[in-house]
Amino acid sequence: MTNLFHETREGVTFAVKVIPRAKRDEMVGIENDALKIRLNAPPVEGRANEALVKFLAQTLNIARANVEIVRGETSRNKVVRVRNMTAAQVNELLIISR
Repeated sequence: MTNLFHETREGVTFAVKVIPRAKRDEMVGIENDALKIRLNAPPVEGRANEALVKFLAQTLNIARANVEIVRGETSRNKVVRVRNMTAAQVNELLIISR
């Protein structure tokens, strides 16, 4: 398992670098210890944040309520928390989807 994912009492946290206004929603790799995710949504009125939560929830096959942006709501560099999963589960599902 990579060191990207950190288990806490509240869930699994990890860094994400978001590239808004992409052609499609996709995970494109790892950059500076963060998952790099391209999103079609623009960074306006929280649309990119909503798209990120939706993308991760769909990829991990969990409810959107279990995905939370804990830091970086107005930045491309974010920290995300996923509840009700282990770091190993998140790692496996996100790495497989790449």
